[in-house]
Amino acid sequence: MRVLHLSTYDGGQGAARASYRLHQALRASGIESRMRVARASRGDSWVDAPRSKPRQALALLRSTASWWLRKPQRSANPITHSVAALPSRLDLELNRRPQELLHLHWLQDEFLSVEAIGRLRGPVLWTLHDCWPFCGAEHYPHGLGDQRFAQGYGAATRPRDHRGLDLDRWTWQRKRRAWRSLLPQLQLIAPSHWMAQQAAASALLAGVPCRVIPNALPEVFRPYPRAQVRRWLGWPQHKRLVLFGAMDGVADPRKGFDLLVEALEQFKQLDPGLSKHCCAVVLGQSTPAVPRALPLPVHYAGRLDDDLSLALAYAAADLVVVPSRLDNLPQSASEPLACGTPVVAFHQGGLPDLVQHRRNGWLAAPEDARDLALGLQWALAQPEGSLPLEICQAWRPEAVARAHRDLYAEVLQR
Repeated sequence: MRVLHLSTYDGGQGAARASYRLHQALRASGIESRMRVARASRGDSWVDAPRSKPRQALALLRSTASWWLRKPQRSANPITHSVAALPSRLDLELNRRPQELLHLHWLQDEFLSVEAIGRLRGPVLWTLHDCWPFCGAEHYPHGLGDQRFAQGYGAATRPRDHRGLDLDRWTWQRKRRAWRSLLPQLQLIAPSHWMAQQAAASALLAGVPCRVIPNALPEVFRPYPRAQVRRWLGWPQHKRLVLFGAMDGVADPRKGFDLLVEALEQFKQLDPGLSKHCCAVVLGQSTPAVPRALPLPVHYAGRLDDDLSLALAYAAADLVVVPSRLDNLPQSASEPLACGTPVVAFHQGGLPDLVQHRRNGWLAAPEDARDLALGLQWALAQPEGSLPLEICQAWRPEAVARAHRDLYAEVLQR
């Protein structure tokens, strides 16, 4: 069995890391897996990318062009938009290769055009790392109330606060035309039950078979002795550490940083005695020139790109907060849970697939900062090593590889 994964990148952002981890898990299980990316960063001989300087420069120019192509539309939705319009000959190259299966992942930054995706031949699988495959140009709807992906992108469904060209509608119409021959041979994979439900409700992908398989987590994500890890990292030993992702995501309301700040303020009022012993740890960001004021003292952990450093950071924290208003199956939640660290998040998107309320974390009512603050208080009361870890077995590489191998076999038999 041979599989070729298509992903714009093999490292960096969450979707790229998830696709590369799957590639590694499949190779470890004996499947002949390769990746084709626009830019490689792993040094993996089984990951193919443009090697000549002109082709590398062209890939960089396509990535830059993706930013300009979305400028004619002015939308209140600040999430990334991708029109995927630049012509691509990559489909011709892929259709000449002898692989049995094509497995698509995150394909943006003009890596593969909508039309080129529609020309792919043979059995095709697509992991829904976000909502772009069934939306217009946007990668996520503008909140839970935005149902344009389900209603269809007609002129009447365009939000009133949109200006300029309706690139969302144009991109969706191109998908509908170009993917007519693709959809009958397509198999979807959703990392979360929520994402599978969104695809099934969409006007574009309704009726396309979908299997829920979580992202793989490497074995390095496991519990470590908290005090010892803090000594290794040089983090405070006698503080309660509240960890969350980089504050540079403040420009994206979907990440919920404003709700996090409000929850920290509520937490200080709710339990001033406990909050005096707490420190916020910001993961993925170094100390800014002008630090943002927060209700708690802040320690900036900087960027941690390798899995071991991430695992140690999660294991050193007393809890991890994921305040997203809308998310699929964030690895920023599954990774700390695998390390035995509770996660406090909102009950939305794919988070209920990961967090079991009052068991391994806290699921607050959507966008309710006070309920999120109650979750902080609950999580800080849990003794180290007290969280159940049995659910994490479904995320282990061998389990995820086995689920994919079984699905690949089914697809090949159709």
